[in-house]
Amino acid sequence: MKPASRLAALLLAALTMACGGQASAQAVLKVGSTPTGNPFTFLDTKTNTIDGLMADIVKAVGKTSGFAVQIEPMQFSALIGSLTSGRIDLISAAMFITPVRQQVVDFSQPIYSYGEGIVVPVKDGTAYRSFSEFKGKRMGVQVGTAFVEPLHKLGIFSEVKLYDTTADLMRDANAGRIDAGVLDYPIAAYAISRNLFPNLRMVTTYQPTMVNDIGIATRKGDTETMAKVNAALTKLKADGSIDAILKKWGLNH
Repeated sequence: MKPASRLAALLLAALTMACGGQASAQAVLKVGSTPTGNPFTFLDTKTNTIDGLMADIVKAVGKTSGFAVQIEPMQFSALIGSLTSGRIDLISAAMFITPVRQQVVDFSQPIYSYGEGIVVPVKDGTAYRSFSEFKGKRMGVQVGTAFVEPLHKLGIFSEVKLYDTTADLMRDANAGRIDAGVLDYPIAAYAISRNLFPNLRMVTTYQPTMVNDIGIATRKGDTETMAKVNAALTKLKADGSIDAILKKWGLNH
């Protein structure tokens, strides 16, 4: 091979490797999500992957922003610690944007708003309207959620029992081991509507007092990632993609 031809071949090979390297070097961000928060996030046993509203949204954000996502299932209470320690890069779950959480992580623009729901045994037909009417009751709540501290502060219940997952909470309520469960309204309503816990009902007369927004979280100060997430969310809201995902999961207002 002539020197000129050899040089051209080497340059072509180098260019090919560079292009291939760029294609394969697409950033992969690890995303923390819970396996028991249907319809926001849940483990699809058929595919053994995390599915749900917030899974769809973070995938759409990644596609729009040019990064791939690898969703890591974990307990809700472990999400923030996993983010701050660098085990994951994003949180995409049913996590309220609260001042306390904003001290340790950064949140995207709001994605969806809702409040707490209450489930009680079907045999309890009381038309509860406020927490004060549950005085002396055994209440259940998921550890790490924004509902824990307000329930403890009220100081009117015989017990405030903490659960790792909403499924554990609802199982105990269904079995009569607690008198009421307090959890994200959409998660509770989804489970009740599908008769997953036949001994429970939603307290439809109760009006939530802890209404808040959920968003995607990044590590504190990770302005580059947050800018990409917010830009993608703005675009996805404008083109109707977010509304379509909400409708898919029955959460369009």
